[in-house]
Amino acid sequence: MTSRPAVHTPSLPPVPSLLLAAVSIQGGAALAKSLFPLLGPSAVTSLRVLFAALILWAVWRPDVRRVSRAGWLVLLPYGLTLGLMNLAYYLALERIPLALAVTLEFVGPLSVAVLSSRRAADFVWVGLAALGLLLIVPWPGRAEALDPLGVGLALFAGVCWGVYIWAGQRVARVFAGPQSVAFGMGIAALVALPLGAVLSSLEVSGGGWTHLTPLALLTVLGVAALSSALPYSLEMGALRTLPARVFGVLMSLEPAVAALIGMVFLKEHLSLVQWLAVACVMAASVGVTLGAGNRAAPPVEV
Repeated sequence: MTSRPAVHTPSLPPVPSLLLAAVSIQGGAALAKSLFPLLGPSAVTSLRVLFAALILWAVWRPDVRRVSRAGWLVLLPYGLTLGLMNLAYYLALERIPLALAVTLEFVGPLSVAVLSSRRAADFVWVGLAALGLLLIVPWPGRAEALDPLGVGLALFAGVCWGVYIWAGQRVARVFAGPQSVAFGMGIAALVALPLGAVLSSLEVSGGGWTHLTPLALLTVLGVAALSSALPYSLEMGALRTLPARVFGVLMSLEPAVAALIGMVFLKEHLSLVQWLAVACVMAASVGVTLGAGNRAAPPVEV
């Protein structure tokens, strides 16, 4: 791989860095959701992943010529699941509140952590997470009527996140340094662009691509920076000095951060039952993380 370019790393302490990263990711999602009425989620996703790939390639400058055939076979599932995860997540955001989409998506990394554990106590946390999901699922006759497709898309995004973690662990054994993330995001862009174009033709009166304006493009660029470039830099800086389980606990705060950002910027107010569901999944994530000791932290969400 090529040598790492000289970049400025965050000077913040690790804990504030991770908290700022969480705010940046969820703030980027809220900004993206504000564009849905104009462009639709598919076009926003496609452009966001494309811009994120361009940013990462500009920063890390990966060398395609030095990737072997075996290397591409490892990178392909990593990038494929990354593209599908982003597309499914943004499609879910159109239909359900930001906080609930994040909470449902957390099923992916939580499942990976439990499946890699041999502790019987972790099944208690599985039960708590399951309770949280049962409180969110739109059962017939419930007062909080969530869109079933939105719930399904968020859960599918969680499955993709779980596969992405598994694939990312394989990538980490083959590639050294952050260039692999640039490769993965590049593949994700190749997945999201054609799929997004097809889905976008069914949205926003014939396709969001026809409604692009310079301001909209600039806003999507901001989404890419907030959702990928900035938090990735902050998280990688924090991971150099922070134990893996502390990183996992702080990551578990993301549903609560999403709930607050959704409430302030998107006027999405959760019911008491939905807040309880978010708390259950967060507590389960913290419990599994603390039980995992100092095992390596999973790949960050990009």
